[in-house]
Amino acid sequence: MERRVAAERAERHAATLKRLERASGKLSTAAIARMDEQLSWYRNMPPEHRSWIGLVAQAGIAAFTEWFRHPEAPQAITTDVFGTAPRELTRAVTLRQTVEMIRTTIEVVEEAIDEVASPGGEDGLREAVLVYARELAFATAQVYAQAAEARGAWDARLEALVVNSLLSGDADEGVLSRAAALGWGSPDRVMVVMGSAPSGDSELVVEAIRRAARHAKLHVLTGVLGARLVVVVGDGGKNPDRLWDPVPAARALIGQFAAGPVVIGPTVGDLLSATQSAQAAAAGLRACAAWPDAPRPVLADDLLPERALAGDQAARSQLVEEIYTPLDEAGSALLDTLSVYLEQASSLEGAARMLFVHPNTVRYRLRRVTDVTGYAPSDVRSAFTLRIALALGRLQAG
Repeated sequence: MERRVAAERAERHAATLKRLERASGKLSTAAIARMDEQLSWYRNMPPEHRSWIGLVAQAGIAAFTEWFRHPEAPQAITTDVFGTAPRELTRAVTLRQTVEMIRTTIEVVEEAIDEVASPGGEDGLREAVLVYARELAFATAQVYAQAAEARGAWDARLEALVVNSLLSGDADEGVLSRAAALGWGSPDRVMVVMGSAPSGDSELVVEAIRRAARHAKLHVLTGVLGARLVVVVGDGGKNPDRLWDPVPAARALIGQFAAGPVVIGPTVGDLLSATQSAQAAAAGLRACAAWPDAPRPVLADDLLPERALAGDQAARSQLVEEIYTPLDEAGSALLDTLSVYLEQASSLEGAARMLFVHPNTVRYRLRRVTDVTGYAPSDVRSAFTLRIALALGRLQAG
């Protein structure tokens, strides 16, 4: 009895298989026609992409026929179905659209079961369609997951290349096109934040930076370069006149850095100019050891004296141009008064005696120094910066 039942089942299966082979072309045509009728995105696609999708539908039905022939044998559905189309098709067709395409094709096959199956083989064919549809769904997910991983890896390499170009000073117009491909929104206020990279998977670090940036409404390009974590930050605001404070922006991302100093480069107007910000941040990070009590994060411009002592020529030039030269142009009285005041341990009376003037005169001149340079001689940190600027200016003047 069991042998007879098995033989009848095998006979029905063989008869259904023959009818399925004869109907495969008709089913493919019906599936493509159904897609053209119901799926607007398919109708609006270029002919080349429509052709590839048609081949995928045909391959799916042909692969099902082969699978139905030997359902117990392992089948590489991913290769059988999606191997007919180029990998680029995953960029042109979204996962949602692919699901709609598969659903439409499966519906066409299901509607034809009574016509295609041999008498008594309807339930067997229907069950086979359900099982194959499940396997095809898994195969679709695998294809798009692999494509997403490949795109993610490529984007990460491209992003690291952009960041490295900015840091090395090799930025050109190609950097702008690569950044645009990564979704950089061309903000008009850009800065570079740099610190030590945490241990562990760099991809997780980069993703954490992106999440923090989205929450803070900031544009970012980031990469782990050796032991350093570098983040190019752009103002995500729509109003260019909106108040922009780089310190709070950096604080929104600082939790992703390892322990140690985090330096903020100066704000610049575009991505290509971010090279200046990156180089200043890198110089500040190297010089931070000379200021153990520096805030975290700290502006690279607040580290100008340490950077100058460490040999940063840009910092030396900036100190001379922004402090010594304006004081020199304002008259020798300011330079002389500042120099004597600093030499007298910031004593108004001591400076007044050395200059043979009233202490109020010294006080007035020091206020002028603050107005001209932005640095108050009475502040310990500012006094240190002013002293380094005076020394550099005198060295340059010869």
